Amino acid sequence: MKALTFSSFGNSDVLEYIEIPNPQLKNDEILIEMKAIGLNFADVYRRKGNYHLKGNPPFIAGYEGAGIVVDANNHPDYKVGDRVAFADAPFANAELVAVNINHVLPLPAAISFETAAAILLQGLTAHYLATDSHKTQKCETVLIHAVAGGVGQTLTQISKLLGATVIGLTSSADKAKIALEQGADHVFLYSEDWKSQVFKIVPKGVDVAYDSIGSTLMESFEVTKECGQVVFFGMAGGDPAPVDPRMLMDGSKTLTGGDLWSYLNSKEERIKRANQLFNWIIEGKITLSTPTSFKLSEGKLAHDYLESRKSTGKIILIP
Repeated sequence: MKALTFSSFGNSDVLEYIEIPNPQLKNDEILIEMKAIGLNFADVYRRKGNYHLKGNPPFIAGYEGAGIVVDANNHPDYKVGDRVAFADAPFANAELVAVNINHVLPLPAAISFETAAAILLQGLTAHYLATDSHKTQKCETVLIHAVAGGVGQTLTQISKLLGATVIGLTSSADKAKIALEQGADHVFLYSEDWKSQVFKIVPKGVDVAYDSIGSTLMESFEVTKECGQVVFFGMAGGDPAPVDPRMLMDGSKTLTGGDLWSYLNSKEERIKRANQLFNWIIEGKITLSTPTSFKLSEGKLAHDYLESRKSTGKIILIP
């Protein structure tokens, strides 16, 4: 089979699209012929050597995608031809992927391979942020950093579904327009005095701030009300400053960390959360921006485009 690989760490030049042996199935795995693969910043981090990485050189990144079963390996729940997806199984950047049966997600007929590859990791992240890290209530006001990104767009729509007002932050007017189209009530640019703008809308501060930037963490606390919450789930802008527990006590504020892998902890939990996401899409309650597609063989171009931060929706790879 062909796969997008790298044998050393570095920039996108280390990526190689090469022929490698097909996966050898273990007893608890089935073989999937990939139709669409999600590209994420975690794959860039893996390529650079600063994120967890399984296997040996040549390494294969990618943890999310969708396709059809080509070898059910005698597992009664699946048969050849079944449409399936996964959000947390390694080595996805290949024509064939062996996936543990506990990580396989049945794919409804109404959900395309491309949609599944575009929504699962970011959509499931948005889902746990709005329903677990913070249990969003009607009439709350939420602040979402990087609101035009994949997680930000879906988190905006889920927050609106749950009855919240959404204030978004982003880096450009074009991205602000996209966020407003996704349902955000107000969007401000990082280059503006956005904290003052937030207080004009909610003088006491927001109920929750979702911070995936990291370096903005203390600013997130500044615009969060007493007894409010900051959910920290990423460091796209660098490491956050240390948090003084006295500050938390004085304002009765809460800091919560968020990581998707803490919630995808069983087969049943994976399927339940994915089905909720799929149903929202089928019912038209959540819409996706059209993903940007690259051939898997064009992996270098896809990585470069992702790192340029020009993209607003999801990037997917097509074998």
